[in-house]
Amino acid sequence: MDRLLIVAVLTAVIHFINTLTYSVRLSGVRTRRLATAISLFNVIFLLASTANTIQAPLLASIVERAINIGQAQIGGGAPSGHLLSLPVYQEQLVLLEHQIRYVIAGASVGTVLGAAMIPAFVHIFIRAIYLFEEIGSVPRMIGLVIISPRRMFRLSRQVNFPGKNSLGSINALRLTIPKKFLFLNIIVTGVYTTGVISALYAGALFPEFRSTAALLSAVVNGIATVLAATVVDPTAAAITDEALRGERSEEDVKQMVLYLTITRLLGTVFAQLIFIPSAYFIKSVAVLLV
Repeated sequence: MDRLLIVAVLTAVIHFINTLTYSVRLSGVRTRRLATAISLFNVIFLLASTANTIQAPLLASIVERAINIGQAQIGGGAPSGHLLSLPVYQEQLVLLEHQIRYVIAGASVGTVLGAAMIPAFVHIFIRAIYLFEEIGSVPRMIGLVIISPRRMFRLSRQVNFPGKNSLGSINALRLTIPKKFLFLNIIVTGVYTTGVISALYAGALFPEFRSTAALLSAVVNGIATVLAATVVDPTAAAITDEALRGERSEEDVKQMVLYLTITRLLGTVFAQLIFIPSAYFIKSVAVLLV
């Protein structure tokens, strides 16, 4: 259970940071320094990459443990088809499914926390951009914050969390961003959230070739990658650039950030729905390959 909790917390951290990505565009528009904002955020994004590096092997070990327990209880060496038909292994699969859904729920929690922190992060990040311009070096800026934490404390005292009135005013505006773009963000987030997880569960459904199944996560993630690269990211970039050129108002970017956050949360819920179908799809592809 401790290992499962660690995986869920790491998943929440990954989605927390990925949700904060939306605030970078708003910080860039307000400061007119979008490239700098994106570059500085990449430093923070390293935390998500590190969490992902730890999370994936831990989650894989949970799947391996379920398979090993099932095989040990029947003496091991059972063919894949026979193993899957045994009640004792079916119980392990049900337990594993519940554990993985718990991990996906961690993605939803991380997204909610990230959404709540977006206004605060915009404020702090704007300050960080100007501080970087003053110092001219990311390592020196990080060192200054560590050596002189009072600056960070001063920034944190000026943090503003979203209020009902501010959210209501943005939501009351006429929708100025493409609905298709928002709908596809749900799909992309859902597929990315469950891609690797479904591949690992597919390995439990096809234990003799679980390595093949696990490596097929790219089959599912490839769909999300194409949609993100051709529709979601370019549209978000276009709206941001239009705001920088004065062709759109800052309110449009705020609205985009709000709805991208909402659709991202819906995407993590959508991941719960497609988790099992995606696993069986990956298993079918693995069967064809072997």
